[in-house]
Amino acid sequence: MSPDELALLEATFWSGGVARHALADTLQFSRSKTNALTAGLLDQGLLDEAGAQHSTGGRRPETLKVHGRIGVLFGVDIGATSLDVALLRPDLTIIARHSQEADVQAGPGPIMARLRSLLPAMLAQNGIAPDRVLAVGIGVPGPVNFAVGQLVNPPLMPGWDSYAIRDDMREITDAPVFVDNDVNLMALGVLWRQRKQIDNFLVIKVGTGIGCGIVCHGELYRGATGSAGDIGHICADPEGPLCRCGNRGCVEAMAAAPAIVAMGVDAAQSGRSPALAAKLAEKGRVEASDVGAACRAGDAEADAIVRRSGRLIGQVLAALVNFYNPSHIFIGGGVSAIGPMFLAAIRQSVNQRSLALSTRHLEITAAPLGSETGLIGAGVLAMREALRSGSPA
Repeated sequence: MSPDELALLEATFWSGGVARHALADTLQFSRSKTNALTAGLLDQGLLDEAGAQHSTGGRRPETLKVHGRIGVLFGVDIGATSLDVALLRPDLTIIARHSQEADVQAGPGPIMARLRSLLPAMLAQNGIAPDRVLAVGIGVPGPVNFAVGQLVNPPLMPGWDSYAIRDDMREITDAPVFVDNDVNLMALGVLWRQRKQIDNFLVIKVGTGIGCGIVCHGELYRGATGSAGDIGHICADPEGPLCRCGNRGCVEAMAAAPAIVAMGVDAAQSGRSPALAAKLAEKGRVEASDVGAACRAGDAEADAIVRRSGRLIGQVLAALVNFYNPSHIFIGGGVSAIGPMFLAAIRQSVNQRSLALSTRHLEITAAPLGSETGLIGAGVLAMREALRSGSPA
């Protein structure tokens, strides 16, 4: 496949459905060149005409899409406490999805064993042959050397350092496998959802850890060694609690899910929060979602916990806003769902601590794909890299 054909195919994928004249404008190709390339890709079965678009005068243009029959993708989102797997079409619609609890601190063995079982089963259940898999995208909660697909000293994942996920996946599929940090994949998911209409933004994941995906000039930015965006270990208080990375006062140690849970348990045991005390008595534990529910129900202590977490995260984000000047910040991850007060506290802290010019047009909002952001991003990674390698041909 020629570079021009690959460029056209990739532009069609990112658009989600596009007319020939729009492709010509995007790629700065002539109309005749675009028509010739399109005809060739249609003949190869890589593009499909998906119906006429709305007419603005004259003949209605046909909508072009990546052909759904070229194969399928796997998106895998490995979280600190969960494993999500999705089987996706080339347009990133989900064919099947499986989610289960998991513990990455147990090491790669149990997780990879589950994938060896899950992926072939999902293909079989949906009547799809193994050789129809175009590529696999995998997100992990730690720094990744993208070129070799290995984690590098991940604080949340002891036992995974330098582990060759791609090599292990060869026992499961012959398709190419691409591994990246989970928040980078969330950023790719948002970029795809926004059809590349936003060029400079941040995606923040707040869960067991805190991370940041950076999109600069419409492209994912990984940094010199792949660790760009590891904001969870920015210091929020030099005298703060010990973080699992070995330093004190990291914002992750003070504002992520484990910190919220610890503060919730303390509020319950001390009697300062009747709602959390009742939850602790009922379940024998307190979860971050319980703190969020108590906050929404008007519990003052839970409200203070949520506000504190949001304020500390906003404090770190304000520094990023002053440095990077993004147009948007998208907040995702499990903790982002604990209630509107969390997002409000982040916004307030960012606005208080950032320069006026940096926040004049800044939007801070929830990630647009919700809990599926990471899975869709894994599919984006798989499809993008498959296209760039020419494997659909």
